Formats: sequence, C-alpha cells, structure tokens
Amino acid sequence: MEERYRLMINGGVLSPGELKYICEAAEALGLDAISFGSRQDIIFPEKIDESKFSQFEKIQFVKPKRDGVENIASSYVSAEILSSTSWLTSDRYLYVLEQFKHNPKLRINVIDPKQRLVPLFTGNVNFIASNHEDYWYLYLRLPGWKDTEMYPALIYSWDMDKIELAIENILIEEPETVETVFELVSDAVDTNNRTVDKPLEVPFYPFPYYEGMNRIGTDRYWLGLYWRNNRYDLKFLKAMCDLCSDNKIGKISITPWKSFIVKGIPQKSKLQWEKFLGKFGINVRHSMLEMNWHLPVNDKEALNLKKYLVTNFDQNDISTYGLTFGITSYDSDTYNFTSIVIEKNRQPESVGDFKIRDTYNLLYAKNFDPNTRKYIMHVQDVDKVELPGLLMELSQLYFEQLGTEREEEETQAFTKETSEEEVYQCSECLTIYNANYGDITQDISPNTPFESLDSTYECSLCEAPKSSFEKKILVKTR
Repeated sequence: MEERYRLMINGGVLSPGELKYICEAAEALGLDAISFGSRQDIIFPEKIDESKFSQFEKIQFVKPKRDGVENIASSYVSAEILSSTSWLTSDRYLYVLEQFKHNPKLRINVIDPKQRLVPLFTGNVNFIASNHEDYWYLYLRLPGWKDTEMYPALIYSWDMDKIELAIENILIEEPETVETVFELVSDAVDTNNRTVDKPLEVPFYPFPYYEGMNRIGTDRYWLGLYWRNNRYDLKFLKAMCDLCSDNKIGKISITPWKSFIVKGIPQKSKLQWEKFLGKFGINVRHSMLEMNWHLPVNDKEALNLKKYLVTNFDQNDISTYGLTFGITSYDSDTYNFTSIVIEKNRQPESVGDFKIRDTYNLLYAKNFDPNTRKYIMHVQDVDKVELPGLLMELSQLYFEQLGTEREEEETQAFTKETSEEEVYQCSECLTIYNANYGDITQDISPNTPFESLDSTYECSLCEAPKSSFEKKILVKTR
C-alpha cells in the first residue's frame, strides 16, 4: 500500500485557523475529506498533485517512512477533561511543545500518566510527567531495542528538546543500553536533571468514552467527534473552525483514535453547537463497541474485520467498556498499545487451486493494561469465524479480573512487614538522597552512603550544600 502524505501536528494540537487553512489546501488539491493518524497527525487519504505543493507555504507535506520525520504525540487532548497530574495544565503542555523547533526523526511522546486516552509508551522517546513540577520520567525504546528502558534521571521541562536532539545525534553510535545513552547525552549537553527518587507509578483507569457534548466545570463543555470511516468532511470542518473562532475557542486537539476533541465551548453556545451538528447530520453517540479500536490507516480489510466483529458484539449485547482492540499483521512494525490485539498471520504458499483462509492470533495485555507493555498469547492460528466468540471470552475474563489485582495488592500490603530506611533530605527543596539509588546526575553510583559523599556535594536540584541535608526515616513495607 502506497504511503500517503501527512502533516505533522505538534502534540496533536492546532488552532481553528490552522485547521481551516489545511482544509482549504486539501480542497485545492482535489480532496473532499481528510483523515487522522494514530500519531495525532493529519493524513491526506488519496493521491494529491505534488506540483501544487508550492502554493501552500505554511504546510510541510511529508511521508514519514520516506522523509524520516515523525510527529510529536501528547496527552494535551486529555487536559481538563480527564484525570491529570496537577501541575500539567493545558498551558504547560503548549509551553513544552513549543520548544521543539526541529523536525524529529524519532517518535516523541509527551504524556500525563494519570489519563488513559493517549498511550504512554508508543514513542521512541517517552516523556512521562512525574509528581515533581516540571520534571519528567524518560523511557526510551530506540530503533533496534526490544524493550523500553527508564532513563536514570528526571528531565527538566525546558531541557526536553535538547535532550531529545542529543539522543538523535548519538544514534550513529548505535547505543545498546540506556546507561550508554545517559553517558553520551551527559557529555553532549548541559542539563538540569533531577535524581529519580521513586519508580513511575501508572494508575489503572478503564478506557474512557470520549464522544459527544460533556461538561467541564460549571460553564463550559467539551465535544468529542468520531467518524467510523476516518474521513472527515472538509465543508463540515471549515464551518466548525468558523464556529470555534466565533466562540473564541483557541485549540482543537486530535486523539490517537482517529477522532478529535474541541474544548472550552461556552455554556451559552451549547444549543448553537447542537443545532450546528444537527444541520450537518453528525452522529455523536456511537457505540463504545466501535470507538475503542486501533486500525491501520486506509486498510479496508482491517476495517471490514472490525465491522464484522463489532456487529457480532452488538448482536450478542456484549459490553467492552474499558477495553481497547487493535488489528495488526505479522509484518507490522507498529508498537501495540491496546488491551487486546488481533494479529493476522502470514499465509503459507498455496498449492494448486486450494484456497487458504486467513488465520489470526489473539493476544492480550497483562491485566488488560497496555501500559504493562507485556502481552500474553491467548490463542494462535484461529479462523475469522472463531474470533467473535474468543473475543467475548476475553471480554468476560477482563470483567472477572477487573479490580482483583488491586484487591490482591491491598491484601498483600496489609500482610507485608514494615521496615525503616534511612535517607537524607534537602531542607531547601525537599529532594531526597537515597543511598540505594545514589545520584546518577553527579556520577555517584548506587549503594553509596551519604556519609561517604564529598563535603563539596550539592543538592542535584537546588545546589544547596551537603550540610543542608537532614536525616529522615522512611517506613517501608515488604
């Protein structure tokens, strides 16, 4: 399948004016619709006349595989409407995204771990917000790496661009470990890293319903729009952009699920928006059964398989709330990020006129949580007609175990023994020095006692002297 042209939309966020300009350009190129990609980018679904590109100076047309350019994905779309890290506001996202001035060669994610609409670990370079304001965990899965590894320091918000660019620049050395990456990046750029004082915690939330008109606070609404064929009509989009401008709505955001969200609709304009949607015949109440799927772009076979499976779910009155499904194939290089994966196998070579039917594997994420990054094979080499029953079986398994993991953790926590751990805390900024972790930002290896540190040691965050640290006792369970 020929790769289509795309537009890189930084963080999946653009203004109504920018979207309208893109729609007008698409019309001039002979299109009547645009599509959205899983990287929150915009796709031109048909062939377009390359000779006309020069007419649109504000647009950079790319084919990612050919041009080596990737889109930055972010969870800006979830800010204010889903659970979030307190300091990571919509404005903070925009400031962070604005610093990325170059065209990334790696897939970058800028993600809040407390939301579930945008996956965490689908990039090569995954910045994931920590509880420390303006500091991020960094998880790397560089080209050729099998697993995602945690960078041994927290990254300061205003260092993210230069650290990512430094990582791109060292790829020529083919680093095989995250420790090597850390050493090479530290040699290349000055940073304001902070010591990792505890592992990343990713709470489990079911996948949300993200369509329709929903309230934010007391006087505003957000609107989620999803079209099952992923072909968004240009006339509708242009009219919607004008309505956004009339309502002083500054941003429109694309989701990884080939849909988009408009936030900040004034309460007084709610009826105006409902009449507008009715005028264009827009359905805003699709079944949850069909909104939680990730399919390859412009893949009619995958779309038909999805329709077949959703129809079976609907006929059997099955709930899939909280689950997500992905359709992929044996030769896909896409990183799975759904609860359940339907993988098409390679067909064996046919013999004579004998027709060989497609077969599929079914995998599901550990605890049905894609953020575990661990997938379990449920069945292999099954026929298409067997898939609905097996998926319903997995759905029932999901609901049976839902919540039991947390109950088991609570039970274990109740029975765990407690122990005390000695740490030292900076009295100025409350940064903790834990001998078990050391301080990688200052080349202090793990298991280095605080007493053994040089008298010149300074806090990795605020540079307070060693004398500013006070002994603390942490109570731990085991």
